[in-house]
Amino acid sequence: MAWFRRNRAAAGGRAANREDLRHLEEFVRSRRGVEGFIEPRTAVTETTLLLIAHDGEWTRRRVDDPQAARQFAHKLSMPIYDVALVGYPQRMRDFNARNKTT
Repeated sequence: MAWFRRNRAAAGGRAANREDLRHLEEFVRSRRGVEGFIEPRTAVTETTLLLIAHDGEWTRRRVDDPQAARQFAHKLSMPIYDVALVGYPQRMRDFNARNKTT
């Protein structure tokens, strides 16, 4: 029996692209204290990079793999963490609570 990883599109029918990276770069350049968090691939989503600013504002986009996320962070001199190891920061939860629509 052969074991292999099928090359498949992400949930929603598309993989990471240049527009995703441009969005992430713009977020980093337009906000203070941005940190990156790598979210692992799951059964329904590909690997994503979650960016969280100093005030908890956040955005996420697909990336090719964890190494691509690390390279992106290195290029922009941004700290990056594995969310499976460190979890989500409290400032993100606080931001979501402040901006919750009822």
